[in-house]
Amino acid sequence: MFIMAARINKKRSFLFVSKVLGKHTPIEPRMGMLIGALLANRYLEMADREKTGLREKLVSLFNNGSDRFEEQPFVDEQINPVIIGFAETATALGHAFYQFFQKADFFHTTREKLVEIEPVITFEEEHSHATSHRCYIDESLLNNQREVILVDDEMTTGKTAINIIRSIQKQFPRERYTVVSILDWRSEENQLLYKELEEELKITIQSVCLLKGFMKAIGSPDIEHRTPSPPRDSSVSQTVEKIVLHDIFPEHTTAFNYSSISLEGEVKSIPYVKETGRFGINSETNHKWNQSMEGVGRYLSSYRSGGSTLCLGTGEFMYMPMRIASYMGNGVSYHSTTRSPIYVENRQSYGAAFGLSFPNPDDWKVNQYVYNIPPNVYDDLFVFFERAVSEEELQPFLNELKKTNIKDIKIVFFNGGL
Repeated sequence: MFIMAARINKKRSFLFVSKVLGKHTPIEPRMGMLIGALLANRYLEMADREKTGLREKLVSLFNNGSDRFEEQPFVDEQINPVIIGFAETATALGHAFYQFFQKADFFHTTREKLVEIEPVITFEEEHSHATSHRCYIDESLLNNQREVILVDDEMTTGKTAINIIRSIQKQFPRERYTVVSILDWRSEENQLLYKELEEELKITIQSVCLLKGFMKAIGSPDIEHRTPSPPRDSSVSQTVEKIVLHDIFPEHTTAFNYSSISLEGEVKSIPYVKETGRFGINSETNHKWNQSMEGVGRYLSSYRSGGSTLCLGTGEFMYMPMRIASYMGNGVSYHSTTRSPIYVENRQSYGAAFGLSFPNPDDWKVNQYVYNIPPNVYDDLFVFFERAVSEEELQPFLNELKKTNIKDIKIVFFNGGL
């Protein structure tokens, strides 16, 4: 499920590097969907609802090859929750979990700050490198009595879930919450915090996970903030090509004309993509959307130039690229860039063997990283951006990518070619 790494963060010095999430280390793209299915099935099991009969099959696929996994929603339409994925690491996990509900709404939190709209709720994630979460959705999504399911990759203290529950309950009170995660490391003391919150707010909080245990971290690593990179082979030449999907498939995505504002105060007016879930989506549109992503994946597969391809999502923009990658043929791996600064060391069983560091093309004041791209492994690379960035904004990232010795790079924009 995971390996460990040292996080360069005074608030929390360790990191569970997931081997199944598609964030810090590459996965077979369908593994990301399979983990969503395992969590959805576990949700049904732990809620004492009717068993699906899928557990043995899903576990077998997990152990023997997620590339054979075919997705079908199996959570009955009588269960109609609001599902929320936590940015940035669990945006894809939350979306994948939601895909197995026949009837549900989904949105994910965001660290981005928009100009024309105020967030419906906000909350903090104290231990994170970027602490503030915002939810830019229509109020009707939460102004109801439906169960809210919160999805995160791992719980260490559970305090992030407590913070958003308090924020929701203050404005949109309800009776039932469920917290879903791959890993649950809460101590007995932290588990008691849920019980106390249940009594205080007169609610029920159910916890669902795939792996549960206890962990203890002692001290902090004596490390410097550095990301050593492999030497570059100067004989390798690279080509960079840009693809704007909205120009080719305008019917496959819906533009949301909100502008973001950077830490420097610069406003960017290129539209977002509604189908990411940042602004709320409903399961009624899933089948059509999945067919659209299959069409995009098959189209992009024609641009592949070798047998070993890496697809990279960027920041919170994880699920759509992962889904597309799953339709691009054999020999495709997927993971994402991240805000998390991690100590890099190339040794066995450590979670960040290679690292690249660069300013976020969407906001140069924010550092961004990508890990575990060893040199001379991939024939080509597809980098997916929700919104287009300029040549100048992209160049530092491209300079870092030269260290991977990948010869052929495709920059894929969903909206707004520049």
